[in-house]
Amino acid sequence: MPTYGRHEGTKLFGVLNYETGHVLYRDGERYETPALIQFLDAVRKVYPKGRIVMILDNSRIHHAEQVQAYLIKHTRLQFVFLPKYSPELNLVEGLWKWLKSDVVHNVFYKKFYHIRIKVAAFMKHANDNPMEVIDRLCIRM
Repeated sequence: MPTYGRHEGTKLFGVLNYETGHVLYRDGERYETPALIQFLDAVRKVYPKGRIVMILDNSRIHHAEQVQAYLIKHTRLQFVFLPKYSPELNLVEGLWKWLKSDVVHNVFYKKFYHIRIKVAAFMKHANDNPMEVIDRLCIRM
């Protein structure tokens, strides 16, 4: 069977506003602390007023020293960590599962950028249809 290129993937950072159904995401090549901090800057820009509480898993990056220092500096942001091994409590995990089933499961893309285009289209659809997001992901909570 012919194959193309190599196994590639993008790392996604995302937040789901459970009240509005809005999804904010960024993709990148690496899941590293500087990229997370850039994403947190984007979150603060999108939500410029009030307290921002983010529900997170216990990924090592979320506890990194640079991230903790960032949180001390930007007190509007607060992290709440879920118990270990509880992805069913994390709404964003449901979003990633939905995205994978609609975009990458059983699909072969010849070029990596085609995946990024499909991910962007998926996220645009989600943000254009916030009630679908709420019905699918948030009602169960």
